[in-house]
Amino acid sequence: MQTEEIEERLWDYIDGLSSPDERSEIDQLIASNREWQIRYSELLTAHQLLNASELEAPSMRFTKNVMEEIARHQVAPATRTYINKNIVRSIGAFFLLMIAGFFIYILGQFQWSGFVGHPDTASGILSQYGTSLTNGMDKLPWGKVFSNTYVNIFIMINTVLGLFLLDMYLQRRKEKAKVSL
Repeated sequence: MQTEEIEERLWDYIDGLSSPDERSEIDQLIASNREWQIRYSELLTAHQLLNASELEAPSMRFTKNVMEEIARHQVAPATRTYINKNIVRSIGAFFLLMIAGFFIYILGQFQWSGFVGHPDTASGILSQYGTSLTNGMDKLPWGKVFSNTYVNIFIMINTVLGLFLLDMYLQRRKEKAKVSL
């Protein structure tokens, strides 16, 4: 038998909840089986200790005492007071400006003159399928743009800066969690 099942049957035996047949069976198991004897003595000791000691109830003012103790400590100010929104906006504007500049640089790298007037070009596709550029995007020379060393360095630097910003944000969040505990 598993120890959980043995303990459950023994607790029923100790509490007097088992039937007379079960009581006689458990009496025989306790007399003959060493594992049952050890478990029975442990559980009987625990039962006697629980009955002998009286559990303490918290005082009537327990909740009020706890709340008064919390009120004595300085509560962290709202985030509005210590986060400068102008700094957050300037960081966001910097990244948007960098992305916009990168997009304009990519558009400047394409040879747009070769696409005009030809049925397989972007303007031909626009006239044939409507105003969607997605059909002509596969015709653009993407390899020329992303094989440039400066573009790859730009992407790498922006990725590293973004990871630094994420790390700083997570560090501050972690420090705030420690302070609030």
